[in-house]
Parts: sequence; structure tokens; C-alpha cells
Amino acid sequence: MTIKAMTAKEVASKAIHRDEVFILDVRNENDFKDWKIEGHHFEHLNIPYFELLDGVEEILPQLPSSKEVLVVCAKEGSSIMIAEMLAEAGREASYLEGGMKAWSEYLEPIKIGDLNGSGAIYQFVRLGKGCLSYMVVSNGEAALIDSTRMIDVYIDFAESIGATITHVLDTHLHADHISGGRAIAERTNATYWLPPKDATEVTFKYEHLENGSSITIGSTSIDIHALYSPGHTIGSTSFIVDESYLLSGDILFIDSIGRPDLAGLADDWVADLRETLYKRYRELSTDLIVLPAHFMMMEELNDDGSVSKKLGTLFAENHGLNIADEMEFRNIVTKELPPQPNAYQQIRETNMGKITVDIEQQREMEIGPNRCAVR
Repeated sequence: MTIKAMTAKEVASKAIHRDEVFILDVRNENDFKDWKIEGHHFEHLNIPYFELLDGVEEILPQLPSSKEVLVVCAKEGSSIMIAEMLAEAGREASYLEGGMKAWSEYLEPIKIGDLNGSGAIYQFVRLGKGCLSYMVVSNGEAALIDSTRMIDVYIDFAESIGATITHVLDTHLHADHISGGRAIAERTNATYWLPPKDATEVTFKYEHLENGSSITIGSTSIDIHALYSPGHTIGSTSFIVDESYLLSGDILFIDSIGRPDLAGLADDWVADLRETLYKRYRELSTDLIVLPAHFMMMEELNDDGSVSKKLGTLFAENHGLNIADEMEFRNIVTKELPPQPNAYQQIRETNMGKITVDIEQQREMEIGPNRCAVR
């Protein structure tokens, strides 16, 4: 019996379509507990590969005999070896091509909807990291928002739909992943926009993204309106696109709210976070479709794999928007927090242009799940 490679794209399709997958993860226990491939109907068995060097016979009873087993490791080498051992034992097995590094970097483009007149908005779902980025397209021009460092994906996608990237925007200075904004702007000659309050230490030129800024995409005037919304960072800025979509950055998620502590100023920023969520956002139309910059759980995905929900629905269902007592709110967003993202300080400095790291260092810095939410 031969083994086959399964790509990150194929695994993503299975996750989105809620297929059943049995995953044998042969990384060490701590890495597995920290971060694994999620899916609605994904089963997992974690056995470090070094425990299987003498053979896989002892674990065969723990593996399903009626379905294929996907073997996963960090880079693919160990998973190929274990998958071959399973095949020799008569079991159908495949391995994740490129390992967890490939899974972390895969982006799935999904069309969110058409815009008034002409144009569309697309969401790029980074399932392995919980990152969400966006492309607003109109009449051959495109604006890219909260892009990841995998810049070729966006450039190739824009080319495939006949669009040129003319503007690149970040809702805030990211601390959990390396932004591709500056690199894309340099490659495409697009204008790069940043909130100036987050960019006081950046080492490169940018356009100031401030409250009330309006950026027109295409000849049909698909406007992106900037809405100052501090709290996750002091400069956090939301975007209202086509009067229909609210790109909330890391301020508001589907199932949670943004954390204010990644710059070490949680106590200073908690009041800003509450004012944004409980005052600024309350003045907006409840019919706006919220498009966040991250998600935490597979349950937040819609049937097509996208992540979105109406603002009015979040006002009713999101616990973070319904904490009446201010002291309780302060305690939740400053004291009851998950671990901070891996290498978040280095990531911030990279996004400022203060340090330059090679691709392997970038991958290592980003390893792990999204941790931008309060919970």
C-alpha cells in the first residue's frame, strides 16, 4: 500500500465542508496541546514520532480501520516516515505536505459579497492561524486590508480577477502575525496606510489613516471610511466599506472582543476598548456585517467557510458586548486573559521595520494559534 501527500488546501477543504478526518499528530505533546489542526469532525491522536521508531503495531488498535489516517508533524519529514510504516502495516495513510508550517501559511479566498454598482469583497481565511484579511475590488482596482506575509497569494489572486492592488491598509500594528502590507506596497507601488497613533516608531513612510479618512477604490467610488476605534491598540481603526460592511480589526470578533494588553498598556487602554465597543459601535447601523481580523474557533465559520455576522446579532449574542458592570469588564479584559502570542514583541518590531528577519525566523515567530481575543 502506498502513501500519498495531502496538501494544506485539501485539508482546508475538508475542514470547511465538515468532512471527517482522523489525524495522527506525531509532534511532541506540548506542541500538540498548544496548537493543532481544527475541524468540526476532525479526530486526533497524539503520539510523538520517537515513540513509534520501533514500529506502529501497538497503536493500530487506536486507529480507525475504515478511514484514511492523516499523519501530521512540524515539517513533513517525520510524518512521511510514520505514514510509510502504517502503509507497510496495511493501513491507508497520507501525510500533510509541508507539515504544520504549510498549514499555518495556507490562505483560503472566499467571496463575501458584491458591492453596490460594481465590485466585490473577498475574505482570505488563514485556518491554521485564525487570521482574516480582505480585498475590496472595484473596476480593476483593489484595496488589501490586514494582509499576512504571504504576499504572493494576494498578488496572484488580484491578477486572476483582473485587478491591480492600489491601496494596502492595516487596521492596527499587529502583534500576532507579520503584516505583508509594506512588502505588498513596495511590490505593487500601492499606497500603504497605517493609523499614525500606532506608527510613531515605524521606520518607513506611510499615509496617515485617521478618523474620517475616505479611500476610493475604482471608478464606482466604493468608499472605505476609517473609524477610529482604539482599545486593542491606541491607534486601532475600523473600516466601513460600501456602508454595508464593518471591518473591525482586532476590536470585535464573532465570539469575543479584543485584548488590550499586547503593548503592556492594558490598564491604560481598557477604557478606550469599552468606549469603542459600548459607544462608538452602538452608534452604527446594526445591519452592518462585521468582518473581523481574526477568529478563534471553527464554530465561528459560516457554512461556506467565511467568518461574518451582523452587528446587531453580536450585540445580542457576544458576551463581551453585554457586560454592564465596568469593573467586571475591566477585570475580564485585563486579568482573565489567555497566554500572549508567541514572540509578539519581535513581531511588533518587525512590523515597525525595526528588525529584519529571514523567512524561517518569521515562520517560527508566528507558530501557534491566534491569541488576540480576551477568550
